[in-house]
Amino acid sequence: MKKLVYFLALSSLLLAIGCARMGSPDGGWYDDDPPRVIGASPADQAVNVDQKKITIYFDEYIKLADPTQNVIVSPPQLEMPEIKGSGKKIVVELQDSLKPNTTYTIDFSDAITDNNEDNPMGNYTFTFSTGEQIDTFEVGGYVLDASNLEPVKGISVGLYNNLSDTVFRKEALMRISRTDSRGHFVIKGVAPGEYRVYALQDADGNFMFSQKSEMIAFSHEKYTPTAGPDIRQDTIWRDTLHIDNIVRVPYTHFYPDDIVLLAFQETQTDRYLLKTERQDPDRLLFYFSYGIDQLPVIRGLNFDADSAFILEASQKKDTLTYWLRDTALVNKDTLELSLEYLITDTLGELVTQIDTLEMLAKTSYEKRLKAQQKEFEDWQKEQDKKKKKGERYDSIYPVKALEPKFNIPSTMTPTSVVQIEMPAPLARLDTAGIHLYSKIDSLWYRAPFVFQQCDSMLRQYKVVADWHPGTEYSLEVDTLAFTDIYGLSSVPYKQGIMVKSLDEFSTLELQLSGVADTGIVVQLINKSDQVVYQVRTAKDRSATFYYVLPGSYYARAFVDRNGNNVWDTGLYDADLQAEDVYYYSREIECKEKFDVTLPWNLTAKKRYQQKPGELVKQKTEKAKKKLQNRNAQRAKELGIEYVKKQMVK
Repeated sequence: MKKLVYFLALSSLLLAIGCARMGSPDGGWYDDDPPRVIGASPADQAVNVDQKKITIYFDEYIKLADPTQNVIVSPPQLEMPEIKGSGKKIVVELQDSLKPNTTYTIDFSDAITDNNEDNPMGNYTFTFSTGEQIDTFEVGGYVLDASNLEPVKGISVGLYNNLSDTVFRKEALMRISRTDSRGHFVIKGVAPGEYRVYALQDADGNFMFSQKSEMIAFSHEKYTPTAGPDIRQDTIWRDTLHIDNIVRVPYTHFYPDDIVLLAFQETQTDRYLLKTERQDPDRLLFYFSYGIDQLPVIRGLNFDADSAFILEASQKKDTLTYWLRDTALVNKDTLELSLEYLITDTLGELVTQIDTLEMLAKTSYEKRLKAQQKEFEDWQKEQDKKKKKGERYDSIYPVKALEPKFNIPSTMTPTSVVQIEMPAPLARLDTAGIHLYSKIDSLWYRAPFVFQQCDSMLRQYKVVADWHPGTEYSLEVDTLAFTDIYGLSSVPYKQGIMVKSLDEFSTLELQLSGVADTGIVVQLINKSDQVVYQVRTAKDRSATFYYVLPGSYYARAFVDRNGNNVWDTGLYDADLQAEDVYYYSREIECKEKFDVTLPWNLTAKKRYQQKPGELVKQKTEKAKKKLQNRNAQRAKELGIEYVKKQMVK
């Protein structure tokens, strides 16, 4: 009986699919057809056009998504055009004067969909010319962040037929496009000729490089657009899961289509004071846009500023922390002072600026005093409770101790660094109170080490030792080893350290080729694109990483032109590109006890193909596309639903 019911249900399913449009049990049928242009004024591809208002008509109601961001008019318009989509039409009103004998393109990308089903029209471009002919060449490629080869989304890319090296500063881009989430761009309506290509994150809307804050890319390479016949493969889907056919479609292939522009921001050298603050009562902070060697001059207006501070400067000297030496000044709620410092004027020159400031502590002295009093009372209550219970209690209020931050991993590699950060500048450091012991055959012996301040870091210290693989160590600090400028001293500290054995590591050697440059820095990075290990290449152009912890890594390299071991950006006026960056395109697996040797041709793949997808933060947006034969899928769904209902009955 069940087989008979199943047979009847299956027959009903086939009948439902076969008569799909008649009496569907649930739901309606999809409108799979995208909007279609049925006319325009002026006509698409029209020549000798002299009107600035363009109206495009469609066969159904449409939606236009965010025209300000998605619609690109080229040549670029200094005054923003008005672009509106309503009903069955789109109206574009250009505000700039039309240029003679020029091809205009209005690239809507995939911003046009129908009103009901959001069927995308696909990449649609409207074209007209103010002259006798339409220019049809296209130029395409990719824009990547020069520092990490990340695709740069939404940056403008444009052409110049003026091949001067300084044109980027003087003239607006001729024709433009904008990159998508892959960093890809296509500039359309290009006339025959020779061009240079630039990228610009335009901050002021003038389509030329005028501010250091603007991300840019430039190249001296010249491009001549060409075109030729080609064949591509198109996939025709039967439904969401099944391919119906793959067809070969002839089309016109425009070249070049693989230009790579490496974009960077120049180092900020315009100096100005960003902000001042006194979050904690014991220090004053000044943040500058750019650091210089000449430090500010502070004059106290309601206090004596002579010898009042200890200066802590960041490595770039753009953040300055002035620690107050005297607790009387720490407890003073408002410090009035004049700050004399250098800023950049409108001509780009450094000039003296004097500001009068009131530096207010975030928490007043009275509130801090009340908090301390409450803390003492709470401690006293706790001791009274212990006394009543007959437990051991303290009769003397403990003195507040200095609490250094010990950055010491419990298990280390032989190349690890032990760091200690002090909460305030030190007035006294007793290195005799710091001890390092190593364990050999169950006995502890003194181990040699050096305790030193980290370069250019006032409160950072490190323990430098010859860490032997497979050895256990103990770092011990005596009482009063550290005393800060406010008289607080450290308490005893002890930390065991275990250095992993050689069998717990891997060794990785990368053999580089493909570039003639020397002085290449190679980095092993994790899945967050953060540096884990870094080495310089040897004379044989190999990069060897010792004591690599087992795991999965990726590799990045940059050409270190100035030998400072850090990546440096470019400078347009000095004709200086950012330092070249390359990625090893695959994941590298390092295992215990294994030595891995890999060849790496830095230029074997184009730059936009190098960065592994797992590391790319700018994820590619899925292109909007119509789901082919959705009604066939819908019929299947409706049929299954019908079967379920029949079986329930």
